[in-house]
Amino acid sequence: MDASAADFLPKARSLASLRRAAQGCRGCDLWKDTTQTVFGEGRAQAELMLVGEQPGDREDLEGKPFVGPAGGLLDRALAEAGIERDAVYLTNAVKHFKWRPRGKRRLHQTPRVGEMEACRPWLEAEVEAVEPSAVVALGATAAKALFGPTVRVTRDRGRLLETPLAPVGAVTVHPSAILRIREREERHDALAGLAEDLEAVCAAMKKGMG
Repeated sequence: MDASAADFLPKARSLASLRRAAQGCRGCDLWKDTTQTVFGEGRAQAELMLVGEQPGDREDLEGKPFVGPAGGLLDRALAEAGIERDAVYLTNAVKHFKWRPRGKRRLHQTPRVGEMEACRPWLEAEVEAVEPSAVVALGATAAKALFGPTVRVTRDRGRLLETPLAPVGAVTVHPSAILRIREREERHDALAGLAEDLEAVCAAMKKGMG
């Protein structure tokens, strides 16, 4: 039987105990070429959970999610949406940085389905511990991890998705995709779109609580 994160989950499922246990995870081979496990971070009982694909180079070195260029852009989108980053729980579908070398640089590689599945127990445990009112997938990989292979970001963003993970589910673009847009005005519009998606999720949460 293939290994997975389930073999490394602690009996106590608080975020602190999960974070400690995740540092020793060997559920797939990605840990071999990384600096450390990058676990989720944020308010323990956050109403909003944002899930990205995987940590990048900066995140791997610092041990925190969304601290690189994409994280900076996400901060801007959150601010435009009127959401405090400290009020959000941020994590990734895969907890180790998958990369390939190019000279002295480490270039991102998309995780395989098997690597996503191996890491899924950590994500499910985080959701169980935080109990968010809404989970939002940032990008296609996170969308597959959270909502299954039939969900498409381009088709399904802007509408609410049913999920057992939280009362509200949604998908939107990953901020790294916005960073790749060269045209300044187009990038500005894409950032505004991300902020609007986050605002819509917050509105749906408030409506559900009303």
